[in-house]
Amino acid sequence: MTFVVRSRRVVFADGVRPASIYIEDGRIARVAPHADRSPGLRELDAGELVVLPGLVDTHVHVNDPGRADWEGFRHATRAAAAGGVTTIVDMPLNSIPPTTTLRGLEAKRAAAAGRCHVDVAFWGGVVPGNAADLGPLAAAGALGFKCFLCPSGVEEFAHVTEEDLRNALPVIARSGLPLLVHAELPALLRVPVTSSDARSYAIWLHSRPPECEHAAIDLLVGLAREFTARVHVVHLASADALPAISEARSAGVALSVETCPHYLTFAAEAIPDGATAFKCAPPIRDHGHRERLWQALARGDLDLVCTDHSPSPPALKHVEEGDFVRAWGGIASLQIGLAAVWTGAVSRGLSLTLIANWMSTAPSRLAGLDHLKGSIAVGRDADLVIWDPDAETVVNGASLYHRHSLTPYEGLRLRGKVCTTILRGRIVFEEGECVGPPSGRQL
Repeated sequence: MTFVVRSRRVVFADGVRPASIYIEDGRIARVAPHADRSPGLRELDAGELVVLPGLVDTHVHVNDPGRADWEGFRHATRAAAAGGVTTIVDMPLNSIPPTTTLRGLEAKRAAAAGRCHVDVAFWGGVVPGNAADLGPLAAAGALGFKCFLCPSGVEEFAHVTEEDLRNALPVIARSGLPLLVHAELPALLRVPVTSSDARSYAIWLHSRPPECEHAAIDLLVGLAREFTARVHVVHLASADALPAISEARSAGVALSVETCPHYLTFAAEAIPDGATAFKCAPPIRDHGHRERLWQALARGDLDLVCTDHSPSPPALKHVEEGDFVRAWGGIASLQIGLAAVWTGAVSRGLSLTLIANWMSTAPSRLAGLDHLKGSIAVGRDADLVIWDPDAETVVNGASLYHRHSLTPYEGLRLRGKVCTTILRGRIVFEEGECVGPPSGRQL
């Protein structure tokens, strides 16, 4: 039976306008001018609420199997649905085994089977010595490959050297898939000063200066040019790297770049001592970097925003001691990424169309899913978010679907509220609750 979703504010690639979206067999069959009634058809009239394309988050650490007590597919995908995210792409590390071999990918698929409330896809991983595994991973459905240029924090996912990338990039280039890179060069990392107060955020910030990012990006630009490969820099924190990025892109290098809600929301100088929920790598930098990242997004010099949702049990964040040196580096934000970014965007006069591009269209393009996801258009999956852009909520970690409640957004007043999330024509979140059995597919 045809399902019609209509609103006076539907977000398309070219702007916001009234429309009726006709859904058949989980796909968008027709987009028509707004109509008040469709007699005989099932319909959902959103009125003045906004209809966005379902978000695509290409940077999520589900940590399952092996470390499912950190998050797991059930919790992650319910949080995604509650946050308007209808597709996640899972990172290859923190799970055991990592997704660096076919065995690892098969273990990942088995862990996800029957437990996902949104659609899920997978990145493969590049580690020293696994170049021969990359072709089979691509053939089996990995959407691309992630690597670290510096230690990842888990021993089973070792970081790569330039030599390792030279072995891997010919295979990756032939596949046409992107290489995603945690871009901090280890030679420029600084050992935290042990005599300093480990509760001070400054000790963590000082240990990972912007130059780590800049040098890594310079290396990647050279390799992308040499091997004619697609390279994607994940979670850019340093705005000082923007000129080099723009120059490389202008020269035709296939380089794309993301940033994250936490870099767009917080500033280093406002992070309290001992507040290890804010620890991530690269670190949150000062307000000057934050504002220039916003400006780059608005200009189109950055491609997309995704959460880098990387939760862990509170004990690993050393919350009680407030120890920034020993705490796990990762921020939990999957459910609240849209509200966090919209809060910052609306205060800077930026549009809903830009939000849809940064958080749905561009990520789906990166992952090669744009024939299915990322826009409200005929033939695409009927993944929709009914969104109240004016509602305000105060973040309460205990009320989130994340497995653990710890988040640096705790107590923050954010603008925007997900009212309904629709996955391939089926309502999966409504009136504050995930509804129905797991119906997400593996892509």
